[in-house]
Amino acid sequence: MTLTDNKPRLRWACRRGMLELDVLFMPFVEEAYDELSIENKAVFERLLVCQDPELFAWFMGHETCEDKELNAMVQLILQRVKV
Repeated sequence: MTLTDNKPRLRWACRRGMLELDVLFMPFVEEAYDELSIENKAVFERLLVCQDPELFAWFMGHETCEDKELNAMVQLILQRVKV
């Protein structure tokens, strides 16, 4: 079973060791995740496997993710959370 099939497990995976990441992931999962395509849900799940320092650097704009799909998901999350 993937996280895509189990919303409570997905919410749990979104809980990070950094408040800054929780503030981004939790609203995104609650408000936008269900609207994603199956492919984008899989990309989001891949994003959740990344380490917190790496995610923090990407979301805060200190670094750019080399993976184009993950980078697009980072940008999508940032856009959705700002709205």
